[in-house]
Amino acid sequence: MRAVAVVPTYDEVDNLAELVDRLRAAVPTIGILVVDDNSTDGTAALARSLAAELGDLELLERPDKLGLGSAYLTGFRRAIEGGADVVVQLDADLSHDPAVLPALLANIEHGADLAIGSRYVPGGRTVDWPWSRRWLSRWANRYAAGVLGLAVNDATSGYRAYRVALLETMAFESVAAEGYGFQIEMTHRLIRAGGRVVEFPIEFRDRQAGTSKLSGGIVSEAIGLVARLWIDDRRDRRRRRRHSG
Repeated sequence: MRAVAVVPTYDEVDNLAELVDRLRAAVPTIGILVVDDNSTDGTAALARSLAAELGDLELLERPDKLGLGSAYLTGFRRAIEGGADVVVQLDADLSHDPAVLPALLANIEHGADLAIGSRYVPGGRTVDWPWSRRWLSRWANRYAAGVLGLAVNDATSGYRAYRVALLETMAFESVAAEGYGFQIEMTHRLIRAGGRVVEFPIEFRDRQAGTSKLSGGIVSEAIGLVARLWIDDRRDRRRRRRHSG
């Protein structure tokens, strides 16, 4: 089972080398795909150097900051074209511990279609977050789960492993959301496609170097997205009732 970690970057030169070292220490056979959105700090040059030194590391350069969601979608497609059976997504800022990766992959091997590194199951937690951000994250997850009927505690988690066969079934490349919304829409679509989700506890640590990319617009997008998905679900149920009648 070939696994490829897709890592979007923008100005992550202070974190990338350590992340790659820790990924390879956790899973020596992991392929790594860096999707760089025209970083200004030399991130792309560092990725090229690491690729030459370590092998099985690819750099995909994009001309501008085109968004986190689109970076993952582009990276997933490239990884699939390269033969990946499982694609992993994680942040470049070291907030996601690569040591957990073997557990996520083991869940895929045992039948999960999506393994989520969850902050909100027993054993999971966040570290170094202000109360306001912790409250926002908790509220966003409860809101999404309650409105959409998702039996998932951490639908906004950005640390995940997907089985490629299910990604293709759910037509992942048409997902348009970014940030929190991207994670929610991917979770919703996978569950509606019949996928099995497993959550594994993680400890999430705030970034120590670089600048957070979270914005108020990302949060607003997620709130509106959940409402749109709820409306789409209602329409689908009505169509199914009409056809069955």
